Amino acid sequence: MKILLVGEYSRLHNSLKEGLELVGHQVKIVGTGDDFKKYNVDFSIHPKFCREIWLAKKFKNLVYKLTNIDLEKTEKGLRFYFLLSKLKGFDHIQLINSDALETHPNFEISLYKKLFRNNFTATKSLLVCGDETPVVDYLLKEELEYSILTPFLRDRSLQKSFKFTLKYTQKNYRKLFHWVHENTQSLIVSDLDYKIPMEKMGYAFDFIPNPINSEKFEFHDLEIQDKIVIFLGINRMNYVKKGISYFEKALAIIQEKYADKIELIVCENLPYAEYIKSYNKAHILLDMTYAFDQGYNALEAMAKGKVVFTGASPEFEKQFNLSKKVAINAVPDAVEIAKELSYLIENPQEIIAVGKRARKFIEREHGLNLIAEKYLEIWKNKKDAIA
Repeated sequence: MKILLVGEYSRLHNSLKEGLELVGHQVKIVGTGDDFKKYNVDFSIHPKFCREIWLAKKFKNLVYKLTNIDLEKTEKGLRFYFLLSKLKGFDHIQLINSDALETHPNFEISLYKKLFRNNFTATKSLLVCGDETPVVDYLLKEELEYSILTPFLRDRSLQKSFKFTLKYTQKNYRKLFHWVHENTQSLIVSDLDYKIPMEKMGYAFDFIPNPINSEKFEFHDLEIQDKIVIFLGINRMNYVKKGISYFEKALAIIQEKYADKIELIVCENLPYAEYIKSYNKAHILLDMTYAFDQGYNALEAMAKGKVVFTGASPEFEKQFNLSKKVAINAVPDAVEIAKELSYLIENPQEIIAVGKRARKFIEREHGLNLIAEKYLEIWKNKKDAIA
């Protein structure tokens, strides 16, 4: 098959591409590379003009201030438009989000129509692996114990920090989601933080865990010779949504209690390639709170055998039939996080055991070939159903 993956936010599509290529398929990715993370894409729609040319940046900011029109979005859409002649002959097209092109919603629908016409025999799928209209609609109901929207629901003055999430409730983005949903044959969900809301909102979908290329992440049994190394990577854009302040408060407690037993590494807004290397010496990685399941940062660290504080809820353990911890459930409570850290610091053998289980879990549930075959089976079944 010849497959086009549209959009890249977390390296999910890059990992899926690697898995699909391993089993003999041709795959291309089109996307922005997700800003400072700089993920690999085959066809780039990065808004280079608006981001990197000083005069253009000034003009873009002036236009936005006067008209509320985002010229970065316009540039992304135009770059995709001029790529359309190259995006032909695919057997399957997958969008990583209804807003995979990150342009103006009405323009985006027009571009999708052109792309789909260029590949009229291709089947299409929509992947829900992040913010999406029905997910946000459900989270706003406040029926879960906590979610990425909890800080906003507790303090509406934080609306600016959640503008990228809340945009999916706007009329134009709602229209975009419904158009994409109606014009794709498969709806696929990547983890419990999206599976639960999509179920509650009554959508039919297939659940496929994120693919992880374990061979890219060298595993070594954790060794603790002197101090226990704890790593915190901060993305300022998602600081509030990920509950990073709880980790910072927990670390303050731990530093006071175990100053001679721990070493802290804190980094901020690193490109993906640098970020992955930056925690190599760490034993423990602090990822996020407000989650039931793991995202890509957590999964890749688990593949390296790190002990990751992230979404590892009872619902997650039930989903994967786990009897022992493969990650530490990081609830939005600094005292509870500090207790979990204290236990590990005082019981270093548990750090080594969890790290080993984490790697085995990734290989068992997130392996490239396994996940690639699941995608291919769903796409094939949909194609057969409409043939």
